[in-house]
Amino acid sequence: MNNFWFVIVNPTSGNGKGIKNFNTIKRLFIKYKINVNIVFSEYAKHEKKLVQKAINKGFTKIISIGGDGTLHHIVNGIMSQQVINTSKIKLAVIPVGTGNDWVKTYNIPKNKEKAVQIINKGNSIYQDIGQIKLLSNNKEIYFNNVAGIGFDAFVVNKISSFKKLGSISYLLGGLIGFLSYNKSKLLISYNNNNIKSKIFMLSIGLCKFSGGGMQLTDFKNHKNGLFDITLIKNIKLFKVLLNINKLYNGKLKKLKEVESFQNNYLKVKVNDNIMPYIQADGELIGKDNIEIKIIHNAINFIIP
Repeated sequence: MNNFWFVIVNPTSGNGKGIKNFNTIKRLFIKYKINVNIVFSEYAKHEKKLVQKAINKGFTKIISIGGDGTLHHIVNGIMSQQVINTSKIKLAVIPVGTGNDWVKTYNIPKNKEKAVQIINKGNSIYQDIGQIKLLSNNKEIYFNNVAGIGFDAFVVNKISSFKKLGSISYLLGGLIGFLSYNKSKLLISYNNNNIKSKIFMLSIGLCKFSGGGMQLTDFKNHKNGLFDITLIKNIKLFKVLLNINKLYNGKLKKLKEVESFQNNYLKVKVNDNIMPYIQADGELIGKDNIEIKIIHNAINFIIP
């Protein structure tokens, strides 16, 4: 199996781009003599089971054809299996999703042939992975890009009806979210520090972009063993609207209500009757008190 790539295609990614582009991508695999075993996901989160079955059969090289959600579920399948060390897995991405945020950090192109050429070349880098533990049931969820608590997760809950509009769906969901979002009071603990405040949004990042190109964390390094963490405290909603460009240009930290720091562990407890939503890589994972830790150099990703 070491000579074959196990390819997981999400046919519904990018409003059907996964299936529309499949024949083109398949011809490119043949052109560059890349041996593949191809499967299609058939329902939500199916990718997790597919990749675990592949690893059980001996596959160690995986290709994700889809968007950020497809990659998220594949990563969760890799991280939650116990057959081999996760660092033995090579994972490549051909982006056909809506936001395609993770690939932006590594400059992996949307052009299908260029993305296949990157896989053919085989350059790779180890990346850290985040683990979120829901404290009510000890369920573990992994993320490879950015996780968030508060407004961004609230928006994820709103945007499903706008997904067909592409990246602008995040902006529309955000604007609509302003009309009904209520801030929660959180106790955030790390090392010997405790922050107790009403919060607009807490972002925990490994990579640079999320939410359709937003830069919600002060990105430093994707493999240094530390999260890039941004806390937006009790900011007025109209001030967020006035500074919405800072969500995209990386200058968010200049606002006085914003605090940025790095750490490899966080505990977040809700001190309120308003339980905020939690998202990981743009996937809604619920509401709970949580612990978040980093798993250093967890997966070997194929990059340019």
